[in-house]
Amino acid sequence: MALNYIWFGFFAIAFVTAVIKFFFLGDATVFNEIINSTFTMSKVGFELSLGLTGVMTLWLGIMKIGEKGGMINILAKIVGPFFNKLFPELPKNHPVIGSILMNLSANMLGLDNAATPLGLKAMTQLQDLNKEKKTASNSMIMFLVLNTSGLTLIPISVMVYRAQLGAANPADVFIPILLSTFFSTLAGIIAVSLYQKINLFSKVILLYLGSFTVLISLIIYYFSTIPQESVNSISTSTSSIILFLVIISFLSLAVFRKVNVYDTFIDGAKEGFGIAIKIIPYLIAMLVGIGVFRASGAMDFLINGIEYIVNIFSTDTEFVKALPTAIMKPLSGSGARGLMVDTMTTYGADSFIGRLASTFQGATDTTFYIIAVYFGSVGIKNTRYAITAGLIADLAGIIAAIFIAYIFFG
Repeated sequence: MALNYIWFGFFAIAFVTAVIKFFFLGDATVFNEIINSTFTMSKVGFELSLGLTGVMTLWLGIMKIGEKGGMINILAKIVGPFFNKLFPELPKNHPVIGSILMNLSANMLGLDNAATPLGLKAMTQLQDLNKEKKTASNSMIMFLVLNTSGLTLIPISVMVYRAQLGAANPADVFIPILLSTFFSTLAGIIAVSLYQKINLFSKVILLYLGSFTVLISLIIYYFSTIPQESVNSISTSTSSIILFLVIISFLSLAVFRKVNVYDTFIDGAKEGFGIAIKIIPYLIAMLVGIGVFRASGAMDFLINGIEYIVNIFSTDTEFVKALPTAIMKPLSGSGARGLMVDTMTTYGADSFIGRLASTFQGATDTTFYIIAVYFGSVGIKNTRYAITAGLIADLAGIIAAIFIAYIFFG
């Protein structure tokens, strides 16, 4: 029901905004822009789905090899104690734990093309364990919020765009993004844990979260000691090396255990094609709603309203100019990316606003896109509190990004 109201809300707000612009501001093109956006976003949604098909077949084939070869079980045992606390309803050492870990690892390394098919594989396995097939389970919601919080260790794409737009040091947002996305993920875990009454003060949870905090601290320390111009190349190379090592380790263990890796890959790849086709209507529906919302000018009205309110309490409204990226990110990754590029083009990649927009882009993930695709792939209709918890994580990431940006760049 939540998606139903949100989707309708996009159209209702767009209609009211368009009427105001047409009758009171004399904008005769607004309805044309809205209709054009429906065709454009429908095409984008279909193209995204087709593009995802190839990636899905590749990575679900690799995952199937990992399952048959036993590597997924090994990974599941490593994180088992922690995931048993965050996902108490999952059977111990179930293969889905390894799938969740692989998805989150790909996200942390900024490997979006690998993360999505791995996430859809995990969601399919979670649905197999779900007793109410139309309603999101507790484990599904925790998994989804971990995705929407956008925990990223190496924000490759953001740094690449900054380099293309002439930033003196494209990697200067590396640490701010790392800190912001950490707070976003932490807020997401806390929000879902409160809903599900998970004890966050468990020794196991504190040990894993503490260890992860230490790991992030060491990464921050390392990158702060090397020349900044080297950060982008080192982080990009590291991600690629780790990803290739994952593939090689899956294949090697499977061959060692006498698994027919080629036939196994084909079996997994077939699953990827089916899932990619299934998500097309869900993806198009969400992208069209978001496109209508943007084309109507509702986003501009929202930003102007926020700036007016901020002016009442503070004379410093500089951060508001970067907010379109933050507000768009939960709705559309490509839309937020476009706004980030537009912001850096307008104000400069090395301006405070340009750097803050870059931090926003890396601080969270596309909540509504992930909900539409992940839940749509398994036919979930009742999302329960998933959207609320996801948006709490997004809000925490946005607030953290603003404060951290002022500390680093203000």
